Amino acid sequence: MYNTVYTVRVDKSAFEFEWDMGNIDKNKKHGVEDKEAEEVFLDERKKTFKDKLHSGKEERFRVVGKTKMGRLLFVAFTKRRKKLRIISARDVNKKEVYLYEETA
Repeated sequence: MYNTVYTVRVDKSAFEFEWDMGNIDKNKKHGVEDKEAEEVFLDERKKTFKDKLHSGKEERFRVVGKTKMGRLLFVAFTKRRKKLRIISARDVNKKEVYLYEETA
């Protein structure tokens, strides 16, 4: 069973990601690699907001941000203990681009 945790340091803060059989490589169907989905959290201009519609047993969030290569992604995630668990990642659609541009 996979249970991989990656730590990404940004300034004084750190993000730890939880990857296991339930979510590893899940986003390849959208053409997004796991490491690329993590890069969104490094974007200083990213926009994060609560996902009230999909928050049930656990609180969920959405983030829109750019990867190192400038790809604009929409990522759904949750926080489990002190780790971020990416639920899904995909390219933003035309109607979602404004979410990122508002933070400019």
